[in-house]
Order: sequence, then C-alpha cells, then structure tokens
Amino acid sequence: MLEVNPALQNLTRFADTDALPSLDPFFDLSHDLLCIAGFDGYFKRINPAVSNLLGYTEEELFSRPINDFVHTDDKDVTQQGRENLTKNIPLLNFENRYVKKNGEIVWLSWTSMPMESKQLVYAIAKDVTHKKKHEEDRNKLITDLSTINGELKQLNYTTSHDLRSPVNNLLSIFSLLDVSKIQDEETLEFIEILKLSTENLKETLNKYVDVLSQRETQSIGTQTLDLKETLETVILSLSALIQNSKTNFHINFDEVATIKFNKAYMESIFLNLISNSIKYARPDVPPIISLRTKRIKNFTQLIFSDNGQGFDMEQVKDKIFGFNQKFHNHSDSKGIGLYLVYNHITNMGGHITLDSKPNAGATFIITFRD
Repeated sequence: MLEVNPALQNLTRFADTDALPSLDPFFDLSHDLLCIAGFDGYFKRINPAVSNLLGYTEEELFSRPINDFVHTDDKDVTQQGRENLTKNIPLLNFENRYVKKNGEIVWLSWTSMPMESKQLVYAIAKDVTHKKKHEEDRNKLITDLSTINGELKQLNYTTSHDLRSPVNNLLSIFSLLDVSKIQDEETLEFIEILKLSTENLKETLNKYVDVLSQRETQSIGTQTLDLKETLETVILSLSALIQNSKTNFHINFDEVATIKFNKAYMESIFLNLISNSIKYARPDVPPIISLRTKRIKNFTQLIFSDNGQGFDMEQVKDKIFGFNQKFHNHSDSKGIGLYLVYNHITNMGGHITLDSKPNAGATFIITFRD
C-alpha cells in the first residue's frame, strides 16, 4: 500500500524545482519503506528498504500492480484505501499484510498522502510484524486464560454441587440413628460433633454455590459481619481438629467488632488460616493462635498470629500466596489455602501481608477496605 509521512507533504510541492537539494540520500538511507506510486496502482519510485524487506528486485516491484504483493485477505481493504487516496483522502496508520518473495508475511503500517495534481501518492511504511506477533500471542493467551477460567468455574460448580449429595446422605444417616440406645457419653459426644461438622459442611457448600453465582454476575454480596460469631462458626466446624491438637485461642475484637465483607469469604479465611496453623505447628508444641483487630485511620486490620513452624521469608518471598505453592513437608499440604485467602481478600479490595521467621510463628496482617 502506498503512503507518505505528513512531513513529506510540503516537500512534494517542490519536488520538480531546484529550491531543495536532491532527495536521493533521504530515499537511499532511510530504514523505513519510502514509496511514490501512481493513481494507477503501480510503484513509481521506491527506496532500497522496500526491496530489502520484500525480497523482490525493483524491476519486479515496478512491473506488477501493488496489490499483487498484498496478502489475499487484505487485497479488498487495501484497494478501498487506494480508492480513497485517489479522492484526495489521506491514509493514516493504515495496516495491511504483504507477502515476501520467499512466502513470509510481513505487517506494514502506512501513512500515505495523495497529490492529486500529479496523480501520485507519497507514502512511508514501517515494519510492525514484531508488534503484531506480540498482539497475536497476547490475544491467544487471553483466549486460553478465558477457556481455563471457564473450565475452573465449571469445576467449582460441579464440585460444590455434587459434594452436597454425600453430605446429605450422611445427615440422613444421623437422622436414622437412634441415639437413645447409646449409653456411652463419649460416643454420644462424638456423634454430635460429627453431625454438627456435617451440617456446617453442607452450609459451606451451599454458600460456595451462592458465591459462584454472584461471581458469575460480577456481584459479590457483602454484609456486616460480627467477627466473633463468624469465628465461632469456623471453630465449631474444626472442633475435633482443635481439640486433638490442643490449640489455644487468644481473641480480642474489642477495637473493631464488625466488618462489611462477604460471609463465605470470611469463613474461608478463618478456616484456612486456623487449619494451617494447626497443620504446621511445631512438634510437641501446642498451637497458640492469636486474633485481634485494629483501627488505623480509615482502615480495619485483622492480625492473625501463631507460634508454628513459620516461614523463611527470603525463600518464600512473593510465592507465599501463589497457587500450588508448598513450603513444608506435610502429607496433607496442597498449596491452596493461602492462595484462597489472598484471592478472597484482594477480590474484595483488601490487602494481606506476612511477617514470619522459621520456628518463630507467622503473623498475617489483613487490611480491609471500608
């Protein structure tokens, strides 16, 4: 396609006079593609950069219509652009593909100015193939990520939905169980714990399905949460794990007792942080978990600390909240918990940081947006 830099527009007025020096060095030395073409669709003059890029000799380029060198899919739009030029309509940043002599395809970005009185077009083009390749790779990546995201959504729906059936089956078994025939108090206590845990699991799965539906419509529901009540719900669901590990809690929500947040997200945050603290406790050292709130200017902070194995921050650095990242040798470690915590918080506009040392516990500071 024929096109010219606007800076050449004034020069073309004097192309046939002696007022300016020869333009030959300008043509010969430029790395951009410089062309003069006729309204008849043929090259009249080109600089060496055109031949060097396309691989054709000047004779070959002059002997055939310009559209012969244009990619098949771009011939129509290029012809339309050329017709506009003949109507004295410039082309600015016009992009099309040319086919080199060796069959390779190059993208060119043209600026073309018509000179109606001489039936000529003055044009300059830049090779933007590299930029187009980057755009193509980026678009492919976006498409792939969109596909993966859709598959993950479907997996989340399926998992959350299908797990409810066996949970409902467990609850049915509890309803059929005649506890009046059981005399052992400890057994009765265990049955009650199992029943409560199963009911909490069912409620959690239902909330996950609701949250996924809200995410689908880009609307994450929020409400004013009582932190103590929310925490107690999670502690109840983990009661057996907490009792077996002899975990102690130090809780102080006096400074800030409530926050506006998504309930399912908040329960998931508590659940993952607490279960991690118990899972990665130091050998023979009962877990101690501290939770407190703090108000700083216009932000609410939740500080969660434990006395567990901790992390070597030099090693984990920015990977700590990454997907499928594991930093301790534990058979039950999946590298998902902190990833979920991070995404729950950031999706709601919050922020989380970690301060930790090996065998000195970990402190997570969660900052909530008002």
